[in-house]
Amino acid sequence: MKLTLVGAGPGDPDLITVKGIRALQQADVVMYDALVHPDLLNYCRPDALQVYVGKRRGAYSCVQEDINPLIVHYAQQYGHVVRLKGGDSFVFGRGYEEIEYARQHGIDTYVVPGLSSSYAVPASANIPLTTRGISESFWVVTGTTKAGQFSKDLQLAAQSSATVVILMGMHKLPQIMEVFADYGKNETPVAIIQNGTLPEQRSVFGRVDNIVERVNQQGIDNPAIIVVGDVAALPNGQMSAITEAIEQQFVQSR
Repeated sequence: MKLTLVGAGPGDPDLITVKGIRALQQADVVMYDALVHPDLLNYCRPDALQVYVGKRRGAYSCVQEDINPLIVHYAQQYGHVVRLKGGDSFVFGRGYEEIEYARQHGIDTYVVPGLSSSYAVPASANIPLTTRGISESFWVVTGTTKAGQFSKDLQLAAQSSATVVILMGMHKLPQIMEVFADYGKNETPVAIIQNGTLPEQRSVFGRVDNIVERVNQQGIDNPAIIVVGDVAALPNGQMSAITEAIEQQFVQSR
């Protein structure tokens, strides 16, 4: 009996790891999430059982309390279960909960990391989370906790000078922007990327004080990543003067 947790990457099926593909090819059962690209299932053996256990807001949802026992059931009945999850399983993917539950039932567990959407999606929109002279660090926070409340870390992140990446936050975008506004960040650049790394990727840029209006105008919705910080202005040229000054300082220091 074996469970292999595989990160499927941020969306583009070409961004899964080679090791992840090998795990899919060896699996007896593949349990996959809603954000997993369907093309990845082509790597499964023809006789492998494919089980959808997606969780999507406003749609059919398989709750975590059901998924954990299913993993054990399929491992006991079939042998090797691959749990295919979007992004990286250990970044807001509840992956550790699943492997810990499996271990408690005598199942061997393995983890194949994946590219996290927290940094891969901004990169696909030419947004660096850190860059010299503009941002030295970044936060990755969830829009809401399991209890449906704001994470306390969001309050702390809003006070920081670091880049802030918010996952699963679109349904509370106005409230999230209010948090940043409360700390005097009204003019801080914001970028929102929908369907990151996919052909239908769309981006909208603005500031804390106008991003909600722009999102509504352009019809941006889930799945999307929110990036707050000066780096969010780089792709559309708003930070060109700053970056030119940084480059000049670098040249002069050599």
